[in-house]
Amino acid sequence: MNYQDFIKPFVVPHNRKIDLKHDYDPDYADDSIKKKDADEVLTEGVALLAAYQDKLYAQSTHALLLIFQAMDAAGKDSVIKHVMSGLNPQGTQVFSFKAPSTEELDHDYLWRNFKALPERGRIGIFNRSYYEEVLVVRVHPQILAGQSLPPELKDDGIWARRYDEINHFEEYLSNNGITVLKFFLNVSKAEQKARFLERIDQPEKNWKFSVQDVKERGFWGDYQAAYEDMLNHTSTKHAPWHVIPADRKWFTRLAVAATIIAKFEEIDPQYPEVTEAHRQELQQARSMLEAEDA
Repeated sequence: MNYQDFIKPFVVPHNRKIDLKHDYDPDYADDSIKKKDADEVLTEGVALLAAYQDKLYAQSTHALLLIFQAMDAAGKDSVIKHVMSGLNPQGTQVFSFKAPSTEELDHDYLWRNFKALPERGRIGIFNRSYYEEVLVVRVHPQILAGQSLPPELKDDGIWARRYDEINHFEEYLSNNGITVLKFFLNVSKAEQKARFLERIDQPEKNWKFSVQDVKERGFWGDYQAAYEDMLNHTSTKHAPWHVIPADRKWFTRLAVAATIIAKFEEIDPQYPEVTEAHRQELQQARSMLEAEDA
């Protein structure tokens, strides 16, 4: 598979505006891959990711930060589980950001995410992130009203300022060897409804659902507008957004895996080169081991 070509339909351009509804189909699937072959293709992709991760960890100069944003029931947890299943847990960190605590609200909105950034050689995964501050906070103005910000900063320009702050932050990360990959799992309203009903009908999925999920669904249009504005203002050359079709879970997983592999191809991590002095030490160690009594 040519991963670079495969992911082109998902990339949000940094030099023109997009229309989320018309430019990205939640039910899209590449014709070159059939559902019956999806498991095999994903298994191959996960194995390739594991090989790249091993080199990333050994080289220890780059880090990879994966950010997942989506409406409820779009499949973030499922994607993380299936795509990252073959990776070494020692080199992977997953953080799920929910409503901020009192301590977190006493700091700037990037603080809790900054603490969770991956170290060199590791892959960090943010299940939701600082982007909630231009999504849920924008859709629900009462949240912003309750934040401990100076009153003059709660004006109409706050969203543009936050977009700029986020862009500068991600450029800073890029300039320090942390590659940022951002995924918006784009689920349709009809598919979300079907998944909500499934969570109600299947007892083992009841824990995933609450009536608040349905209440949030009532703000669907507001969320779509907030997402579109976010995508248009924060998809940059150094940290592009990828709008991943989320109505078909099998394809969502393939698209995310392909996007990560394509980025690894660009980073091209390598095992550290062994110096001649080190090789001589290895041979010395071999001689010592072979000289031991059996």
